[in-house]
Amino acid sequence: MREAVSCIFIYKDKIFSVKRAHHLKVFPGYHAFPGGKVDKEDGKDVEDEVRLRNALEREMKEELSFDISGLKTRLLGKAITPSFNPYRFKTYYYAIKLDQKPEFVVDRGEAMSDSWETPRELLDQYEKAELLVVPPMLMILKSLAKDLNSSDILDFSLPDDDEDHVPLIESIFGVKHFLPLSNTFPPARRTNSFLIGDEGVEVLVDPSPKDEKEREKFFRTLEKFNVSKIFITHHHPDHHEYLGDFQKKFNVPVAMGVLTKSLLEKKYGSDYLKSMDIELYQEGDELTKSLGKAVHVYEVPGHDQGQLALAPETMNWFLVGDLIQTVGTVLVGGDNANMTDYYESLQKVINLSPRFCIPSHGISIGGTYKVEKTLNHRKMRESEIADLLKKGHNIDQIVAFIYEGLDERLLKYAKATVLCHMDRLATLR
Repeated sequence: MREAVSCIFIYKDKIFSVKRAHHLKVFPGYHAFPGGKVDKEDGKDVEDEVRLRNALEREMKEELSFDISGLKTRLLGKAITPSFNPYRFKTYYYAIKLDQKPEFVVDRGEAMSDSWETPRELLDQYEKAELLVVPPMLMILKSLAKDLNSSDILDFSLPDDDEDHVPLIESIFGVKHFLPLSNTFPPARRTNSFLIGDEGVEVLVDPSPKDEKEREKFFRTLEKFNVSKIFITHHHPDHHEYLGDFQKKFNVPVAMGVLTKSLLEKKYGSDYLKSMDIELYQEGDELTKSLGKAVHVYEVPGHDQGQLALAPETMNWFLVGDLIQTVGTVLVGGDNANMTDYYESLQKVINLSPRFCIPSHGISIGGTYKVEKTLNHRKMRESEIADLLKKGHNIDQIVAFIYEGLDERLLKYAKATVLCHMDRLATLR
């Protein structure tokens, strides 16, 4: 397990934090404290305390151009990444109390903004869904809001009981994010499910555990919450498996789009939804309220023609579903996919400019950088395909050229995506 260090600078009653740049691969758009990984250069055959201190000094020089070598540090605590995350770290959090406010030179390649605020001020922003944080950051803010000078060394790790419960985080306040294992497209292993909405109007989005064991874990995790409605974003199976069991468990209506209902009945038979109270939604409808603000439905076809997305009127977040992924790539192909519509849906999200984007696979992210990058990538691929078609290549040759070295098990999906591009190119002639 890799190690990392992070530093909380304290000046009077305020602490220093940064907002990570949207283009970063790791936690883009998240509020964080400056820090980074412990490297080999920080010491191999030295005591842990020396190695971690070396790493802390190096990181502060790299990220803030600030020398902490003569300053006293206090270990606040540590956090270990839970086992459901394949990239695990043990992070040590240190505090440095300052007598005067320093002039940090912040690396703008890493941080898009920085600020000195009280822990309570940062928590207030989080509780307005204006801050995106990892669980340890939230725990630290709550601890510092109670006592900036506590000498207690705390464990900021997320509870790791993956065998009994589905992992749950709340990186965006008001969006409870569950991570059940699901029968989804590799390399993703989980389909995100969410509980959104104020008391009395809580909506469970896309519950889809992979098997009965995972279903029971999900039920146990949901015991302390109320579910008033279930919402299905689209008809792909990794977004609604065991839907009937969830509907019976909570005895609530099931919401979806008109086309999703039609596609589900076509694929699974007319009895699939027969015993359920189905509510149909379309563009502009209000599904629920979050933090007192209406959450509206947005039609975002392309990946699946019936796909619906959700966002509050504040645009603090946008549940984009399978428009993008932060683990793996999105498949746009098959009977119910349309590349032109997919382009338009991506552009729609970009134009709406939400503060945060929440995909169905992977972590939430800041801004629309990933959406823009996805759109540009698809346009680049389409240009390659158009050029190869002009040269007389057939579909198999195009797939072999563009996806050289791809796992054979994934070739049929690559072919479906290329065909979807070719269908779009045919309409543009």
